[in-house]
Amino acid sequence: MAEPLKAIYDEAFLKQFGERVRRRHAGFDAAGFVRLVLGEGWERLELKGRIRRITDSLGEKLPQRYEEALDVLEGIADDCRGFPYLFFPDFVERFGLDDWERSMRALAKFTALSSAEFAVRPFIKRDTPRMMAQMQAWSLDADEHVRRLASEGCRPRLPWADALPAFKRDPSPILPILEALKADPSEYVRRSVANNLNDISKDHPALVLELAKRWFGRQPETDALLRHACRSLIRQSADPEALALFGLAPLSGIEVTAWSASPSEVSIGGAAEIQYALRMPEGAGAKLRLELAVYYPRPSGKAYRKLFKLSERVAAGGEQVSGARRHAFADLSTRRHHPGAHRLVLVVNGQPLAETEIRLTGEGAESP
Repeated sequence: MAEPLKAIYDEAFLKQFGERVRRRHAGFDAAGFVRLVLGEGWERLELKGRIRRITDSLGEKLPQRYEEALDVLEGIADDCRGFPYLFFPDFVERFGLDDWERSMRALAKFTALSSAEFAVRPFIKRDTPRMMAQMQAWSLDADEHVRRLASEGCRPRLPWADALPAFKRDPSPILPILEALKADPSEYVRRSVANNLNDISKDHPALVLELAKRWFGRQPETDALLRHACRSLIRQSADPEALALFGLAPLSGIEVTAWSASPSEVSIGGAAEIQYALRMPEGAGAKLRLELAVYYPRPSGKAYRKLFKLSERVAAGGEQVSGARRHAFADLSTRRHHPGAHRLVLVVNGQPLAETEIRLTGEGAESP
């Protein structure tokens, strides 16, 4: 089994880093720094907790004036690249909220070496207009990492980060940044714009659809960005406008010739084989998106739906389209399974066309 990501911060890493700091700043107590980091409770800390413990320990051992401490970190930053050094921008977040100009310069430097999207969020909450003006300026930067920070840092629902409730309610401050970056030459930046729009679509689907319609058809790269941005509207909501925008309009005359699940009873942790086949109507071909919709029952009695892609392709008129999928019913960190009837629906371009049912049973338990 692979080691958890937090294991990158072992004693050897900390000693090596401490010595690097000491060579830059002779007064740095490298051994004391390592002892502080590895002190009481270290083993129980998860990744973000360990990053903050390293940050706080640096705050104890570096010069107490923020500007002097930051000089030390900036002096070694070019030799500290990659994910493990997220505590560089975290140091700015933790100690630099009251030194705006100095912190902005540091974040622009550190984001190119690791990533500063988490660290900018307290600055957004502290002074939203000022920080969003900074983010808009960053959207014009020559460095793609800084431009990405402009988009990624203000995502309303950035994973692993505190949400930005104000932007979930009203994303309008974000839009000028996304407008500036929608045709960015860097795919790295465009992917961030797509993820930001996908976040917004969960609270403001009509707004994202309006933007998508306005931007679509200008550049192939922007069209691809929009397809990724609308993925929740397509996959979770099967929004007909979003589907139609990407050539997935509702179709009539499709004949479903097979839709089955075997076995019909599965234990939690097991799997079923899904078989499907359909025939296109005669005439012109069309683009098809085939999905499996699973309705998972909850203990409350209500079920929730999740879509799983089966296929997406252009099919000719009269063509027979068929395939299979092995679908697992194993518990995940994001989804727990409960015994009972699970509806399985074949969805074609957002339209439910056929359904069947599987009964899920728990180990040693009878299905209801």
